[in-house]
Amino acid sequence: MPEVSSPGLLELVDGGTVQVARRLPGSLVVSTVGGHEASGRIVETEAYLGRDDPASHAFRGRTRRNGTMFGKRGALYVYVSYGIHHCINVVTGEEGDPGAVLIRALEPVSGLDVMARRRGRTTELCSGPGRLAQAFGITMRHDGHDLSRPPIRLVAQPAPAGAVVGISGRIGVSRAADRPLRFFLKGHPAVKAPRW
Repeated sequence: MPEVSSPGLLELVDGGTVQVARRLPGSLVVSTVGGHEASGRIVETEAYLGRDDPASHAFRGRTRRNGTMFGKRGALYVYVSYGIHHCINVVTGEEGDPGAVLIRALEPVSGLDVMARRRGRTTELCSGPGRLAQAFGITMRHDGHDLSRPPIRLVAQPAPAGAVVGISGRIGVSRAADRPLRFFLKGHPAVKAPRW
């Protein structure tokens, strides 16, 4: 796995998994996969707390599938859900202490034509973790990628003026779903119900 070298990225993902999940809404994901640029503003995240979290992939320890979660902060952890959808996470724990933030939804900012071509549609381009990974061309080959470098970068940005970050239980998990570890921009159309 490449070294994570960007001080700006390390500051963004520092301070614990829950704090990072709360801080990320507003920041940008920028993809130049395949030479086509697309970017989106993060509007929904979920925190997964490693060994202390029954919903985390790392709850039962390190495996081949979840190895990236045990690596460097600021790396991209990619996994396949239901055998078809790629999902992207930002690694947030110290090395050997897994933690990750799932990016659940983005607001498309640039490259909408690229996203639409990849998705085969012009609506709901990034409203869900599988959709946004497809729109940005992210697959398992990007697992472990350093998010300070192309082709996939995480760029710190504040939430839009007037935006309110909501907190709720997580979506789509059967264990510890009621923990308040989901953070989202209230009322944003890309955020799936329950919105607040």
